[in-house]
Amino acid sequence: MAGSEKPPVKAIILSAGQGHRLGPLTTSIPKCLLPISGKSIIEWQINALLSTGINQVTVVTGFQSCLIETLLQQRYGNGRIETVFNPFFSITDNLVSCWIARAVMDRDFLLLNGDTLFEEVLLARVLSSDPAPVTLSVDQKPVYDADDMKVQLDENGWVRHVSKTLPTGQIDAESVGLVLFRECGPLLFRDALEEALRHQGGLKAWYLSIIENLANRQLVKACFVPESSWCEIDFPADLIKAEDLFGEKRLSRSVTM
Repeated sequence: MAGSEKPPVKAIILSAGQGHRLGPLTTSIPKCLLPISGKSIIEWQINALLSTGINQVTVVTGFQSCLIETLLQQRYGNGRIETVFNPFFSITDNLVSCWIARAVMDRDFLLLNGDTLFEEVLLARVLSSDPAPVTLSVDQKPVYDADDMKVQLDENGWVRHVSKTLPTGQIDAESVGLVLFRECGPLLFRDALEEALRHQGGLKAWYLSIIENLANRQLVKACFVPESSWCEIDFPADLIKAEDLFGEKRLSRSVTM
């Protein structure tokens, strides 16, 4: 029945930060506007979302917000991609950006880090994953570095812990930077945001600290994304990796589909 169809998933992209670790590359432009093979990071993200049928996209902006808004208008048309401005971007972390966008979290939604590139197939795998209030996309590799957001799982694939400081023996995967909220997940996340920001420490917290708390209640399921290309861009070397993964040869293969 058309009247009983579930509304489509929304997407929220957290792109308020400057990206200080990229040095002079982000002195005057935000990280999300850095080019990868002829397109900005945020264009790669939005194009992947649109190609997967996600048409309601909200971008949380901050540093040089006007540059992001101008690009979105020029590339996608006036008003097609919504933006909300985080005026506290320079003194807070991304939990506050989530709080700024909480009104958008009124139904199933994807939450994306603004510095993660990914293939459409990765996104499709997460969207078709087994139902759970929160689905955390994860991947595995032989060695994890200090900057990886590490994940520990139980024997059934439920997330136990999410932290950069997990001991080596407890690491099962790393977070990709893409989280899907379904069923009661959006309400649980919104309520947790409100509670976290009643405390001073919430201003400098990552939103994954809330995912960690929800995982303690067995509400967060892992979705593995093996053999899917993705890349988090934090340092100049990551730009080289992203070019290798999403360069012209890779692009030409996907265009032929």
